[in-house]
Amino acid sequence: MSPTTATSRTRSRGTLALLGGREWTEGCRALDEELLAASGATDVLVIPTAAAYERPDRLVERATAWFEGLGATVRSLPVLNRREAESDANVSAARAARFLYVSDGSPLHLRSVLKGSALWEAIVAAYRNGAVLAASGAGATVVCDPMVDPRGGAYTVGLGIVSNLAVFPYHGTTAAHLLERSIELLPAGAVLAGIDETTALVRAVSGEWRAAGDGAVTLYRRGGEGQPYRDEVVPTLTA
Repeated sequence: MSPTTATSRTRSRGTLALLGGREWTEGCRALDEELLAASGATDVLVIPTAAAYERPDRLVERATAWFEGLGATVRSLPVLNRREAESDANVSAARAARFLYVSDGSPLHLRSVLKGSALWEAIVAAYRNGAVLAASGAGATVVCDPMVDPRGGAYTVGLGIVSNLAVFPYHGTTAAHLLERSIELLPAGAVLAGIDETTALVRAVSGEWRAAGDGAVTLYRRGGEGQPYRDEVVPTLTA
C-alpha cells in the first residue's frame, strides 16, 4: 500500500520535504535552494517547537545565518507550548506562510504541542494551498503516521499528513538494533523510510516522491530487505 495524504482526499498543491537530520548545513544547499524556488518566497517560517528545551533561540540563529546565505530571511514562530499553539497570531502567520520549516528536537514534545491544535490545522492548510513544508529529524517523524517512538523504536501515532509512512531519521548513524526493532515492528501495509543526514524524501506537487541530498533514502517493508534510493524517483511511493 502506498502512502497517501491522510489529511485530505484531494491532492495537496504544496511540496513536502522530510529530512533525516543535520539540516541547514552545506550538504543541504541544493535541496534548500530548490525548496525556496518551489515556495516562490524569500521568507522562511521556522517552527522551533521540538527544540523548546534545547535553546530554540540558537536554533533560529543558525537557520537565519543559513538562509541569509541563500538570499532568504527567516522568521521564528514562537510556539514552545500548547497555549502558544492556539494563539491567533501564530495560527495566522502559519496559514499565510509559503515556506514552513519544522525543526529537529524532541518528537514527543512536538507532538504534544501540535496534535489537534489550531496551529497544526493552519500548517496543513498552508501546505494544501501550495506552501512548502519541510520537517527535519524529530519533525519528520512526527508529521507522518505511524511515528517511530524514540523511547525504543516501536510505533505510536503521528500527526498523519502522510499515512502508512514512518520516518527513521539519522539512518546513517543510529544504532543498528533500533533500526532492526523498527523494521520488525513495522505495521502491516506501512513503509519505513530510513533517511540519512543531509538527505530528504521529497513529495512534489505532482505526487511524485524522490530522494534528494547527499545520502540515501532506504525503504523497508515488513519481512523485506531495504531498498536504497539516491537522487532519484522513488517509484513505490509515487501516487
